[in-house]
Amino acid sequence: MSAMSAILDTELSYASTVTRALVHRAAVCEVFLTDSVRLADDAYLIAAQLPRVHSYYSDQLATPAVYDPLLLVEVFRQASIYTAHTFLDAAVDEKFIFNSGEMIVTDAAALQIGVRPGHALIHARQAGLRHRDGVVTGSTLDLVLTVDGREAATMRTTCQWMPGAAWNRMREKGRASLAPGAARPHPTGRRVAPGAVGRISPHNVVLSETAVREREVLTQVVVDQANPALFDHPLDHIPGALIFEAFRQSAVHAAHELFGLSPQGLLLTRVETDFTRFGEFELPTDCLVRVVESPDPDSVAFEIDMSQEERIARARVHLALTRPIGGALLQRLVPAGAGA
Repeated sequence: MSAMSAILDTELSYASTVTRALVHRAAVCEVFLTDSVRLADDAYLIAAQLPRVHSYYSDQLATPAVYDPLLLVEVFRQASIYTAHTFLDAAVDEKFIFNSGEMIVTDAAALQIGVRPGHALIHARQAGLRHRDGVVTGSTLDLVLTVDGREAATMRTTCQWMPGAAWNRMREKGRASLAPGAARPHPTGRRVAPGAVGRISPHNVVLSETAVREREVLTQVVVDQANPALFDHPLDHIPGALIFEAFRQSAVHAAHELFGLSPQGLLLTRVETDFTRFGEFELPTDCLVRVVESPDPDSVAFEIDMSQEERIARARVHLALTRPIGGALLQRLVPAGAGA
């Protein structure tokens, strides 16, 4: 039987979520996966339910109302971890590192929220495995997500995992260079206006001080460990979900400040991210946003470096303009080859 025939013949359940430990979540309400089946040695089908209302992912000014693309990133993240535990024999207590990820919204119309929670299917295929002493310790997955039968997004994720003891040794070594008493805690109080980054609630804003230059914007990242969506459980580093959000908000803010584009008319459609170092709580975190050429005339693109004492992550972010007037304005403001 072909993989496609297997998909068509497979009925996965949306009756309850998978065990939260298998996706590294403490709160049941933050678990989105519901079921799975192995299609082949290197292919899996995973079901997820997308919530129509969520305190974090529904807190968007963008119109029309759609499932947040970063909700899809979280679903892809959960699928990557769940696959390792369920199909690759990774122990439940092992620690995970995500090295890179590239998410593309292939059909924004497929993200429109309907009259019931979205039924998502993720077709996952192994693109590569990492081994150590004959044991699988990492994987690269190609994932395709459909919502109610319509393809919506794809993502490639690369991650690795290790026992807790090895993690602790690695983190102790990495943190040894932090000078005692020299820490400057992240700001959590003063933040930019929610509307400037496409948010409604100030509690979901992750930027504070910003500076606008000729063709770039510098933003300072808020690390609020009291945010229950970004910090579902205690961590010893800045989580990837916060890094993705900081990249998006920095790009939205730059689009508004540099081109006068309304955050309400911008939709994240592509993000390519490499994680190079752990983000530490003790060090301030900044994003430098530069305009780059977009291959789509109805979108704007940025390259973003996130740094503490050194760069900890980089990204290229594409924002699609969901309003015709925005596209016309962009054509007048952005010269061909800008920043390339």
